[in-house]
Amino acid sequence: MSSKTLRLGTRRSRLALAQSGLVADAVSQVTGRPVELVEITTYGDTSREHLAQIGGTGVFVTALRDALLGGEVDFAVHSLKDLPTAQHPELALAAVPEREDPRDVLVARDALKFTDLPRGARIGTGSPRRTAQLNAYARSHGLDIETVPIRGNIDTRIGFIRDGELDAVVLAAAGLSRIGRLDEVTDFLSVDTVLPAPGQGALAIECAADNADLIAALGELDDPFTRVAVTAERSLLAALEAGCSAPVGALADLLADGQIVKEMRLRGIVGTTDGSRTVQLSTTGPVPETHDQALALGRELAAEMLAQGAAGLMGEQAK
Repeated sequence: MSSKTLRLGTRRSRLALAQSGLVADAVSQVTGRPVELVEITTYGDTSREHLAQIGGTGVFVTALRDALLGGEVDFAVHSLKDLPTAQHPELALAAVPEREDPRDVLVARDALKFTDLPRGARIGTGSPRRTAQLNAYARSHGLDIETVPIRGNIDTRIGFIRDGELDAVVLAAAGLSRIGRLDEVTDFLSVDTVLPAPGQGALAIECAADNADLIAALGELDDPFTRVAVTAERSLLAALEAGCSAPVGALADLLADGQIVKEMRLRGIVGTTDGSRTVQLSTTGPVPETHDQALALGRELAAEMLAQGAAGLMGEQAK
């Protein structure tokens, strides 16, 4: 490959720039080429509507993909959970680097944990998925909480606590880790309490599908275990015909015996946002060795969830 500077398309937020900076450093190491960050504003960054209202799917991705297709950048970095499940025909998902912690976390006043929040506590989140699962857990454990829809970057969301508008907010552990703010977390939410969004904690690196040299170079950053796990999660999401703003959680765990990975467990959940009804199932089997096997695992679990009434719960959310 040439020594020409590579242009990396990224959103402008502090988190996006931090994670794109990490990727830029890694790409420079494997290619020997300098990498320049090209900041791009997306519709999701400028809209003040809640994600459930604007559709969620692709709102943080479309402008980056347009820049790729227009030749303004050579590759782009996305939070994988924001990526539509259907791959763009002219683009390649060149790499999915090793995943960060996929869990959600609580940032609360007075260093409170979730189960220690006072009655009537107001918890902010912009995610129907988090809302559904927080309310379901509260119902089953006798907690009295109010979930409040919010938008904004990490500073804005945590600011609601400092201003006294909210008692807590729920965020992704990976985002806080990448900007060096894990010390503000007051509680790591177990995946048994809140399953993350499909692909949460993982990054996606896209480039033009006809750039074989760049695909090969970026592929050096691909983590095969992360790739099959998020492929299974996103396959479940696609088979449920749900977008990234739907109340769907999914997580594929790699189960190890010592240092040897033996099996993969895929869990999925769909629920009404008031927490009154959920469908949660899981399946465990051999670690997929191919993309198609990972896709099949997600589809199979989705079919079981649909048979249990998952589509009706998502339809109720959409009303």
